[in-house]
Amino acid sequence: MRSSRFGAAVAIVAAVSLTAACGFESDDSSTSSAGGGTSKPAAGEKPYIAIVSKGFQHQFWQAVKKGAETEAAKQGARITFEGPPTEQDVEGQMTMLTNALAKKPAALGFAALDSKAAAGALKDAKAKNIPVIAFDSGVEGDIPLTTAATNNKAAAAEAAKRMAALIGNKGTVGLVVHDQTSVTGQDRRDGFLDWMKANAPGIKVLPVQYGAGDPAKSADITKSIISSHPDIAGIYGANEGSAVGVIKGVQESGKKNIKVVGFDSGQAQLTAIGNGTEAGAITQNPVGIGQQVVRAAMKAIKGETLPKTIDTGYYWYDKTNITDPKIQAVLYK
Repeated sequence: MRSSRFGAAVAIVAAVSLTAACGFESDDSSTSSAGGGTSKPAAGEKPYIAIVSKGFQHQFWQAVKKGAETEAAKQGARITFEGPPTEQDVEGQMTMLTNALAKKPAALGFAALDSKAAAGALKDAKAKNIPVIAFDSGVEGDIPLTTAATNNKAAAAEAAKRMAALIGNKGTVGLVVHDQTSVTGQDRRDGFLDWMKANAPGIKVLPVQYGAGDPAKSADITKSIISSHPDIAGIYGANEGSAVGVIKGVQESGKKNIKVVGFDSGQAQLTAIGNGTEAGAITQNPVGIGQQVVRAAMKAIKGETLPKTIDTGYYWYDKTNITDPKIQAVLYK
């Protein structure tokens, strides 16, 4: 169903509009070569790196973009940065990816919403000798030269450990995860579940619910969980949109003493931690992710060897350490 629609003219037209609304282009003169390969910069010309993210609307992606811009200026590169308006818009992202490759970049940065859907386009990139740098969600398969990302399984395990401590290692816990197709969705779900299974025999974990990273949908799911399990002790939201939705759902349910643990930061979560609605969350280093994508792309363009993964780190933050300069430096507001 998806593939049949990718080629539809209406989708292309829509995607062009979305690109204009949800993208950033530092210099559209960056594609100059003819033929089917990469755009090799002429002497004195800055190399062009196309970056396609999973989204654009959350503060997390704006922070990744900021890091990429900063590093591009430092490295003497030109970039475009774009992503679909929602993190369930696989078709929109695929059209952006196709359009980005058509510009024949010297390198591609890509965070996949659905690795399987992107497989054909990435094979095309490989055939054209365009080095691919995966980030955030990463990309399944061996085409990316490296992946700059948080160790999401370890970070989710930390969230589970904190949740267990908050509820006294007993009771019922729910999960609202953004999706089951991206690597981040899978790892943040499995990291949490695996830790609970291995370490918390007194905690009952409910079946995972998926809210597409949409705050409104995640809030509705949260209220449904609370309605079905009025004794629930805690709920985990696996990304910014999921966590914000869980916070909203708990507030609208009127229930007190439900511990909320989230992932990512953003102003809504910072406010919730300040007023006690959210107990704490995992924050990544999105500026660092953006920097690492451009840094790795430049090394790939120069033919340098890259590590298989680049761990960009994570931190647990709550009321007790939110003002720590180390934490403040990685919060995205």
